[in-house]
Amino acid sequence: MNKTTLYPTTKDGCQWYIIDADSKTLGRLATEAARILLGKNSPKYNPSRDIGNGLIIINAEKIQVTGKKETDKFYRRHSGQVGGMTIETLSELRNRMPGRVIEKAIKGMLPKGPLGRHLFTKLKVYKGSEHPHRAQQPTTVNI
Repeated sequence: MNKTTLYPTTKDGCQWYIIDADSKTLGRLATEAARILLGKNSPKYNPSRDIGNGLIIINAEKIQVTGKKETDKFYRRHSGQVGGMTIETLSELRNRMPGRVIEKAIKGMLPKGPLGRHLFTKLKVYKGSEHPHRAQQPTTVNI
């Protein structure tokens, strides 16, 4: 008798998690966040499916980095015009948009393609300790 594999769907009860980024290392936080978004912390994990995990990160401005990454790590973006490349350091980007540093680190660890883009929409990063997702009753994750 053949057994049918049951694949979880996002309607099976999506679980929300919350991480406080205060004094956490950027890379270690990003790897744990990517694992949660992919669902690797769940027994229902399937690498080709979204199991519906959502993630909230608070206190994004208090993230730590090691070494000389504050001045030596660069973020590039291009406007599409000739000579339109803008380069800024990690400290400049952190001052301008503190959540973007964490978003870029996590997005680089997600799968490339439609699944990774969909998983990235479930990530919410906030500057302070307040967030508008109280109704989801997020579970606190200690890293």
